[in-house]
Amino acid sequence: MSVNLIKGQQVSLRKVSGESLSVVRMGLGWRAAPKRGLFGSRSRQIDLDASALLYAEHTPADVVFFQQLVSKDGSVRHTGDNLVGGAGAGGDDESIVVDLTRIPAQITQVVFTVSSYTGQTFAEVRQAHCRLIDEANGQELARYELTGGGAHTGQIMAKVFRDPAGGWGMQAIGAPARARTFQDLLPAIEPFL
Repeated sequence: MSVNLIKGQQVSLRKVSGESLSVVRMGLGWRAAPKRGLFGSRSRQIDLDASALLYAEHTPADVVFFQQLVSKDGSVRHTGDNLVGGAGAGGDDESIVVDLTRIPAQITQVVFTVSSYTGQTFAEVRQAHCRLIDEANGQELARYELTGGGAHTGQIMAKVFRDPAGGWGMQAIGAPARARTFQDLLPAIEPFL
């Protein structure tokens, strides 16, 4: 059963049986909002980019994005860049797979971001979401709808983090920012670490 997260909400990444999840996938989906023009409505292509930043406490240690598809240790993998979005029906346009069992001990959190590489604002995006899926069975665990549009071009979506009990948790963040790349988002991420 999936949990619809609200901004700031946290969930544990433990199975009902109490064991920790081993491999999760963060999926990002979006569609371009139709623009009204002289000759009717039309959609413009929007290139959103999903990234995963690995942190050792408050220090960036690695990143996975469209130009570096695998983390240095191999625990995090981007499945490829989608330049236009539009999977629709809740599907994912970009995905990042995280093997929680292989993440090095010094990595305490993985922050997921989205940025508009082509510079369109989120006011031009609709039906955007990020969701967390258990890769073992394809079950959606949590979903966060990126609603509200806005004049921002980036968003800090969510993070997975080591919990005190030795497992992992997820927190929906949903913080808007101005960014075309993950590098632009680094100062905006700091308050959420």
